[in-house]
Amino acid sequence: MTAEIKPSALVVDDEPDIRELLELTLARMGVDACTAATLTEAKRLLGQRPFQFCLTDMRLPDGDGIDLVRHIQRHHPALPVAMITAHGNMPTAIEALKAGAFDFVTKPVELQVLRELVHTALRVSAQTASRKGDTPQLELLGDSPAMQSVRATIAKLARSQAPVYISGESGTGKELAARLIHAQGPRAEAPFVPVNCGAIPTELMESELFGHKKGSFTGAISDKEGLFQAASGGTLFLDEVADLPLHMQVKLLRAIQEKSVRPVGAQQETHIDVRILSATHKDLAALVREGRFREDLYYRINVIELRLPALRERPEDIDQLVKRVLQRLADTWNCPLPRLEPDALQALQCYPFPGNVRELENILERAMTLCEDNTIREADLRLPAPRPAPTAAESLRGSQALPGDAPTGPQPLDPLLDAIEKEAILKALEQTRYNKTAAAKLLGITFRVLRYRLQKLGLD
Repeated sequence: MTAEIKPSALVVDDEPDIRELLELTLARMGVDACTAATLTEAKRLLGQRPFQFCLTDMRLPDGDGIDLVRHIQRHHPALPVAMITAHGNMPTAIEALKAGAFDFVTKPVELQVLRELVHTALRVSAQTASRKGDTPQLELLGDSPAMQSVRATIAKLARSQAPVYISGESGTGKELAARLIHAQGPRAEAPFVPVNCGAIPTELMESELFGHKKGSFTGAISDKEGLFQAASGGTLFLDEVADLPLHMQVKLLRAIQEKSVRPVGAQQETHIDVRILSATHKDLAALVREGRFREDLYYRINVIELRLPALRERPEDIDQLVKRVLQRLADTWNCPLPRLEPDALQALQCYPFPGNVRELENILERAMTLCEDNTIREADLRLPAPRPAPTAAESLRGSQALPGDAPTGPQPLDPLLDAIEKEAILKALEQTRYNKTAAAKLLGITFRVLRYRLQKLGLD
């Protein structure tokens, strides 16, 4: 009978008592630990045998742990390494994460926290060894250099447990990027919990995030777990994090730093094992300068930034995106794939897309509904005319309306296109005496597509 091969770990610490304690603790977890007291000894051991993960102290006689993290990143990039830091020394922990550490643990090391870290490290190693060209179902489309760089960065971020701040304009796919980081990482089998921070009423925010105990406030008729607990073992995605009020920013900072939360009405804190990803379309650094977002929280969630490019920055990807969107719509509506005229594609490639990929999907959906002969022409796109550049006076005035000013701001795109589409459908229905089959034929769409559009526009 073949003996089971134990996973192995490299433990680096200059204190013999801590090395022995960690070695015994890991042995009880079925991990074979090899120890080193110096940076030089650790590098020698790394060159002699493979390890599944490394756990290193910050202070070493001949260097520091971050030097070892950088060495491992250069010479053993598949090896996950975690840092042991002094309690409360967050700057060191953040520096280690930026250098490439996948996580950190503070002294004195708690057994539960160490167990979670070891299990995560082993999953990272197993995924790295087994993933040979796997393609996730989720994907960010585009072969432009910008998107190739984004996908490569996501693959690296997936192995880490560092907080990631995803920046980019509305409609660029920030939540999709967050889901990819989760799906490609060691927490993929655990929950991914997205939270729109701007959609939660301020008075309910603490209860929603951290949970509450029965009777803690009027209406609390039973215990409720918060979103942090719901994401246990997985990923919590804080979308539009800039919309958090200041008092909740303080509580979020503590939850991230202490890895624990206190439900409303509870006496004790509850340990949490959650990776934090956050995003906003706003300029978070500007909000920090204005005093509307806490600087300490900003640096805590922005350990690593992933910027998603606007669609106008990668026009070479539009052709591929258009084909994918049209195919998805044709499959959803169970109708033939429409043909896109060259002039329509050229118009899309020249359009600036203030609403990015989400706007492209919206435009194509309407064009597919309103086109004739299942062919999308430039006129079917109904692209808004480009707005002229603002004058110097308008730039100075900014968004502050002056007395007597007429409303000159841009109209939201969705209501404008909805109104155009609704008018076209109603006109067709009137011409055919509300015979939907005849109206669909007049509009050049299938009856199924017309029924779908009637429902979506509230005309059924």
